[in-house]
Amino acid sequence: MLKRTHGCCELRSDHVGEEVILCGWVNTLRDQGRGLVFVDLRDRDGVTQLVFDLEDIGEALVESAGKLRNEDVIAVRGTVRTRESGNPKLPTGEIELLVTELDVLSHAETPPFVPEEKGTDKEVREDVRLRYRYIDLRRPKMQRILRMRHDVTMTMRRYLSDVGFLEIETPFLCKSTPEGARDFLVPSRVQPGCFYALPQSPQLFKQILMVAGVDKYFQIVRCFRDEDPRADRQAEFTQLDIEMSFVDSDDVLSLIEALTKSIWKETIDVDLPDFPRLTYREAVDRFGIDRPDMRFGLELVDVSDLAREMEFGVFHDALAKPAGVVKAIRVPGGASMSRKKTDALAEFAKGFGAGGLPTVKRTDDGFATGIAKFVTPIGDKLIERTGAEVGDLIIFAADTYNIASKVLGELRIKLAGDLDLIAGGQWKPLWIVDFPAFDWNDDEKRWDPLHHPFTAPKPEDVDRLETDPGDVLTNAYDLVLNGSELAGGSIRIHDTAVQQRVFRLLGLTDEQAREKFSFLLDALQYGAPPHGGIAFGLDRVIMLLAGTTNIRDVIAFPKTLNGADLMTQAPSVVDEAQLQELHIALTSDPSNV
Repeated sequence: MLKRTHGCCELRSDHVGEEVILCGWVNTLRDQGRGLVFVDLRDRDGVTQLVFDLEDIGEALVESAGKLRNEDVIAVRGTVRTRESGNPKLPTGEIELLVTELDVLSHAETPPFVPEEKGTDKEVREDVRLRYRYIDLRRPKMQRILRMRHDVTMTMRRYLSDVGFLEIETPFLCKSTPEGARDFLVPSRVQPGCFYALPQSPQLFKQILMVAGVDKYFQIVRCFRDEDPRADRQAEFTQLDIEMSFVDSDDVLSLIEALTKSIWKETIDVDLPDFPRLTYREAVDRFGIDRPDMRFGLELVDVSDLAREMEFGVFHDALAKPAGVVKAIRVPGGASMSRKKTDALAEFAKGFGAGGLPTVKRTDDGFATGIAKFVTPIGDKLIERTGAEVGDLIIFAADTYNIASKVLGELRIKLAGDLDLIAGGQWKPLWIVDFPAFDWNDDEKRWDPLHHPFTAPKPEDVDRLETDPGDVLTNAYDLVLNGSELAGGSIRIHDTAVQQRVFRLLGLTDEQAREKFSFLLDALQYGAPPHGGIAFGLDRVIMLLAGTTNIRDVIAFPKTLNGADLMTQAPSVVDEAQLQELHIALTSDPSNV
């Protein structure tokens, strides 16, 4: 077998006259007749043009070249020469390789699709690309993404190692604990009836490491959450996990801001601006959600006081609710929208809890359509509050604070896309800080942790845990970039008594808390330093850097929306002997499910 001396993207005019060996896949073949065959040879780095020319080599070699097909794997020996007509679009476009020896290493069947640079995403169904992922990954786009992912993880490792962090592995088989999402369970063969859980995150282990005196820890780790996948989420994902001792939130935010800037600079040569900070409340007030996209305006405005002056029953009914509000958003130029478009917006809003979507248009003569007759009496005040100009549309949401904010927050994002308000090439990072500690679960009539139960309340709010839990704030923080949450974390509880108080507030008795978290509670009793950390969603980071909107594009072997691996056909039925060995009996026939 010929051993390659160069990659398919290495050769340049400086190599002219050299004898080299290349290996790769046949990307394209052009048989010109008259004993002249051109082959574009591809590997992960690029393409080199090969020439089989009867004037310079034997007839048998030219005939062999003419029998090659797309995706055959070959090795060739030849001499580098200058191309008669260069191709400035290729890094190797100034040269070609005159082949003197050909070794066909592997013949390929006709592939279900050709891994071309253009068209594959749109012209080939995603299920076909995932079924034949090994072909899909040959595409230059996918090779670039895999390389980018490698580069980003290397940047993370270098940066954190240089500032004193240790990379430490934590277990994949661990105890099932309530952390928000559903666990993936793994049965134990040697302990019948008992199960491990795959970790949703290394949260408890990294806190234990801080108690153990590690001081600075990181890990690029796989995490597992048995929840429905979506465009930017998979049940199996990767995160950069970080924890630090003897720090406050400013220390964590400063470290991560510098790391993020380093990633963007080293990966795509972009200098990110400094990261502003918004409180959770300010973010929801102004943008409706806690991951605001700052690349465009369309900010929300509270008009509850003006709504009270209007004789519009929908607004008054909303304001009569606990935490009832009326919010508005001004859409520049939106008065040109047809009734059909505004009705479509109303249907979209219903998906987020809206009962309806009142609107009004500002015209030369005042207000028109929608709820114009109710708005007119307070028109001047509304114009001053919203900044509405002639030709603008004003959209209202009337409900509880949470629902009205959510409705307009999601509508804001949709409008920005529909109206093409987001200019390309913008990077707008920010921190969201001062999250509430708890969220009221109205269905189960109890408090849930907004992040997780180990998030430390602000010191000044600890005394209000039992008396006013809804107003307790935490030292939690999220990193948001262009509307995507890239990272989230908090300062942790390091005092056993405070941790037990939080567990009680969440409905766990002391016995239940000890059953589920005894190892953490025990560890906290033996000298726990103040500590905090954060976790980056690595897949989302790569998604943004690569400019794609589908997380499956940046994972080598992803799952579909129903959790299936189309290439390996997982999950699959296992035989009865395996089930018996694990002491498991099925209640139904999986082939009929």
